[in-house]
Amino acid sequence: MGRRTRGMLRGAWDAGDTSGEGCDGDAWGPCSTPTAHGAASPLRQGLVGPARRRGARCAGSMEARCRRSAAFDCTPQPAACCPDWMARLPDALPLSRLSIPGTHDSLSLFGGRRLRCQSWGLEAQLAAGIRFLDVRCKLARGELHVYHLCTFQRASLRGVLRRTLRFLRAHPGEAVLMRIKEELPIFPRPGFASRLHRCLLEEGRGHVWCREEVPTLGQVRGKIVVLEALAREVLGIPYEQLSISDAWNVLSLERKWVRARRHLERAAGGDPATMHLTFCSGNGLFTCPEEVARFVNPRCYQHLRRRGGQPVRWGVVIMDFPGAGLLRLIVESNAPRAGRHSTVAPGTPTASVQHPRGRGDGRRSRHSYAHCPRRCPSGRTLLPAPRLCRRTSAPVERKRVSSSCWAPGSLRVTTV
Repeated sequence: MGRRTRGMLRGAWDAGDTSGEGCDGDAWGPCSTPTAHGAASPLRQGLVGPARRRGARCAGSMEARCRRSAAFDCTPQPAACCPDWMARLPDALPLSRLSIPGTHDSLSLFGGRRLRCQSWGLEAQLAAGIRFLDVRCKLARGELHVYHLCTFQRASLRGVLRRTLRFLRAHPGEAVLMRIKEELPIFPRPGFASRLHRCLLEEGRGHVWCREEVPTLGQVRGKIVVLEALAREVLGIPYEQLSISDAWNVLSLERKWVRARRHLERAAGGDPATMHLTFCSGNGLFTCPEEVARFVNPRCYQHLRRRGGQPVRWGVVIMDFPGAGLLRLIVESNAPRAGRHSTVAPGTPTASVQHPRGRGDGRRSRHSYAHCPRRCPSGRTLLPAPRLCRRTSAPVERKRVSSSCWAPGSLRVTTV
């Protein structure tokens, strides 16, 4: 192989696998020598044909590893599957005490390198263990369609809700947090909130948590928990009252990671009643979501790995192109060997909370992330009749919510 070609391939590997898990840099096979006309001689081709094939196979292996590592994955399917990791956690555990893997712009699969944020479809993300979805919508022709900036992502909010609820019917011990946001409104469209409410009412069918208090896991098993960012109405946990690090406009990759790391540490040692959301994703004039993920995800993996094997509350960790190893670290930080009714961490409520559907310990799942199957089919089932909570009156910042919203003993989300 020529020196120039070898250098290009080594450079591609170095740029593609920053976690140190790339292919062997010395495994390159020899290449045929070009003739004066730029083509390899037949004699030379015959002598080194097998070696060339070995070199091609190695180059293919290198390309695959550049696309997938423990921390970063831009292939169409995840390397591991864990659809039931929440089922082994205690019912009494508030969502604010969990470490939850999530994706930024979860449905952003189209739009080219500048806009694409994920390579796994919705079902693949959920099967891999993702439990926070970031859904951006625009109101067009009376329906809410999923967009990233001005690019339609070939999905509707109704479809996203149906597909998510289908997964939850197949895995009733799980819960999915879903941030629903109006994408790029110059001025908030007056019909967006009412259309969102109608969509949640018609598609949620009693399986959507639309209250503003942070629930326990037992209260929302089998349900979607809505986090919303509306101006005046409350249709879920108010997004602006959470502790959020979302430095999405990236001018320096190193600075982006420093800010994300600081917020992860704040989540680990902060108020357990406050939900923490750390966006490890970003974009910028001189970068793109994939480049940010290639830089930040391996550093996040190493940071979490230093405290692996012990319970740590990292909060919601939101990523582009996450790898299966990074997801596993986040999931296993939730008291690795805890049963549903066991104590997870000091200060965690230990009272056994009856599951909403009356299930006992006999039907709980004890999936270990490392032993989950690679493919997890989801069943198709009918959904129950609709029911949705609505709230009005008493001001909270710009919104109007009822003072009766706060159930006895519920957790109030505070602004950080």
